[in-house]
Amino acid sequence: MDESILQTSHYRFITGVVRSEEFSILLDCWVMKPSRSFASDNNAGVHPEVLEALRRANPGHAVGYGDDPHTESAVAKFREHFGPDIAAFFVFNGTAANVLSLQALARPYHAVLCPELSHINTDECGAPERLTGCKLVPLAAPDGKLTVAAVAHAYHGIGDQHHVQPRVISITQATEVGTIYQPAEVEALAHFAHQRQMFLHMDGARIANAAAAQQLSLRQSTRDLGVDVLSFGGTKNGLMGAEAVVFFRPELAEDFLFVRKQGMQLASKMRYLSAQMEALLTGDLWRRNAQHANRMAQLLEKEVRTIPQVRIVHPVEANGVFVQIPREAIARIQDRYFFYVWSQEESVVRWMCSFDTTEQDVREFTKFVAEVIRNLVT
Repeated sequence: MDESILQTSHYRFITGVVRSEEFSILLDCWVMKPSRSFASDNNAGVHPEVLEALRRANPGHAVGYGDDPHTESAVAKFREHFGPDIAAFFVFNGTAANVLSLQALARPYHAVLCPELSHINTDECGAPERLTGCKLVPLAAPDGKLTVAAVAHAYHGIGDQHHVQPRVISITQATEVGTIYQPAEVEALAHFAHQRQMFLHMDGARIANAAAAQQLSLRQSTRDLGVDVLSFGGTKNGLMGAEAVVFFRPELAEDFLFVRKQGMQLASKMRYLSAQMEALLTGDLWRRNAQHANRMAQLLEKEVRTIPQVRIVHPVEANGVFVQIPREAIARIQDRYFFYVWSQEESVVRWMCSFDTTEQDVREFTKFVAEVIRNLVT
């Protein structure tokens, strides 16, 4: 039940339109809904340490648009993690981080080579192509990962005025299907790009999950592998609407202040984005959150493997579990737990874990899934 329905019913109850018994039934239905779902790590709340950082940053006045001590401290944290010569800029959401990154790297006659399931190709409403003017060239990517062979096949028409010119390779880490590029795979793509005066962009909406899974630092997972520009994800890892664009080659960021402003992503009260980022990068909160989400996904995988008629369709390497379940079970499970259908045709669903997912959440969820499927069979 949507919360707005409950709120409307409450209003109708206090005004005498709905009888107390009817409202009680509605309330019982709402209360029975688990407080945490497996739909998306975007659905999780804000980590308490981040909320505390926001509380500390709130009193008094601070100069706007990033000219404040909180932003200076947050950028310093990024330099601790990625190197003293990087440039970091904060934005509100992942689509903006991706689009503005690509806009900084390419001109409208360029092409961006990306996996066919990449977020920039499937879930950003055409924003990358509209706002950069570039053509996205989606490529087949088994288990979500782009390969050098696939990129090489699309690298053609160089110097031909009739064709867009490949300029950027864009990959996602962890991928949209929960898999993780191995360091050598990222290095190979970076090498291919740099040999051809191209750039490697990484959509790091879940870079923390990937780095934590491989027991690498953030720098070892990105800059040291040849990534040129990173869209650094915070929202999926315990922040409240805060992402970053990180340039590992500062010359690429020369005009980015203007690109961000024109892209409507310059926060007037920047300290609230900055305070969150500083908190995430302090005391390895980024790693603790990601490790926990990954661990819950591994537990979820272990539990669902015991359920007949449930099949894991992609390796569980980060915090997502992709499973094929009986088609008729989907709606019944969604009556209680919110989650997304990944492929309606193949009856594949996506279950995501977050920093606040608990073992009890996982066990209660898998118990319910098993009951639904068992009842279908009997």
